[in-house]
Amino acid sequence: MATVRATLADATAALAAVGIDSAALDARLLLADALALPATRLLLEPMRVVSPAERQRFRRRLQRRLQREPVSRIRGEREFWSLPLAISAATLDPRPDSETLVAAVLARCPAPRRALDLGTGSGALILALASERPQMTALGLDISLGALRVARANAQRLGLAGRVRFAKGGWSDQRLVVPRGAGVFDLILSNPPYIATPDLAGLAPEVGFDPRTALDGGPDGLAPYRVILGDIGRALGPGGRVAFEIGLTQGPAVADLCRQAGLSEIEVLPDLGGRDRVVTATRVGVG
Repeated sequence: MATVRATLADATAALAAVGIDSAALDARLLLADALALPATRLLLEPMRVVSPAERQRFRRRLQRRLQREPVSRIRGEREFWSLPLAISAATLDPRPDSETLVAAVLARCPAPRRALDLGTGSGALILALASERPQMTALGLDISLGALRVARANAQRLGLAGRVRFAKGGWSDQRLVVPRGAGVFDLILSNPPYIATPDLAGLAPEVGFDPRTALDGGPDGLAPYRVILGDIGRALGPGGRVAFEIGLTQGPAVADLCRQAGLSEIEVLPDLGGRDRVVTATRVGVG
């Protein structure tokens, strides 16, 4: 009879054989998901027998991971800013590096009243901020109805639906698309698509499971920033701050776009690995 220990050993070897560096961790998370148990329980019960039905559920999950689908997508959930978030095929899988944007906003915009999240996806960024700032109300926009369904469910699950709402919008080819009557905001944040179209083919296999619309930033990866910043005055109030996640080499270009938009106090901030990750700027002296 198959035990937890033997099942994990076989799965770890299979995952390692296709070049997955986190093979042991992935095997444990997927088996825990198949058994509907916390992953820590598996370490405490190595001789637990895995039933045929459980093995079948696990094999389905393992096969998907062998095809390089991320564990978070297989499980349908990603932890972000210590919050459990549902994700789906309609949403970007939020990465830990994006927490840099949350930390930057918390440090530089300590008391936002109204926040706007452009391209909200699962709602990860705006829900993380709302969890830390109980006085804040927020609007998350996305062009994908599937993503909006996921974001609303996440807000409800986290008890934030009363302060964070979601609607269709974001940006078109030429301007911001914000629901009529939304007014202005003192904080706008976005993790827009920023991968240059020619670079999409060279991405890691796991990234290929993200929606292309959440990745493709146009010929040079900067198209969304140009649109958003070109129309930023319509949504960002005087003294308001904008914060973007960026690609590793895009700091100078996005900072320059902020200057062209008349913003000040521009900063390019690194993630924990020391790589440029966030650009922030303020709309100063506008009345």
